[in-house]
Amino acid sequence: MGGKKLRVGWFSFTCCEDSTMVFIELMNDHLDEWRKLIEFRHARVLKKNNTLSDIDVAFVEGAITNDKDANYLKEIRENSKKLIAIGACAVTGMPAAQRNNFDQETKNEIQFLIKRFDQADRVRKVSEVVKVDGEIPGCPMEEPIFLSALQGCLKEFGVVNA
Repeated sequence: MGGKKLRVGWFSFTCCEDSTMVFIELMNDHLDEWRKLIEFRHARVLKKNNTLSDIDVAFVEGAITNDKDANYLKEIRENSKKLIAIGACAVTGMPAAQRNNFDQETKNEIQFLIKRFDQADRVRKVSEVVKVDGEIPGCPMEEPIFLSALQGCLKEFGVVNA
């Protein structure tokens, strides 16, 4: 290892952020190792000064519920070499996407909330907005699958030997 680090972004949209909590908890066991291997370019949960530039891998949690978030997700995709959807909300849109299947009467009842909070007509999973290179299922994400995906990225980007 010649000091190269994987440049990572961690992003959350509409969700309970349970995968973010799992990610933080994983640092209890992996922080010393990850410090040597990972540069967090964007992770609001970890630092104040974030950037969208030069991201190798963007991990994206949460469903996309409005156009502002969809546009931001597109910007993340443009600035990332790889994007991995994290957790059920990002992978399937659920449970937030339940409202996509409401009957008309229920949709009418909640319409004032959709307008008040500037929500899109439909909730979308991440792959409905941008190209996704990988998915980590679960609510919260499944730790072994995340760790395996992270290890794969470290190898793919030449941070550790294959």
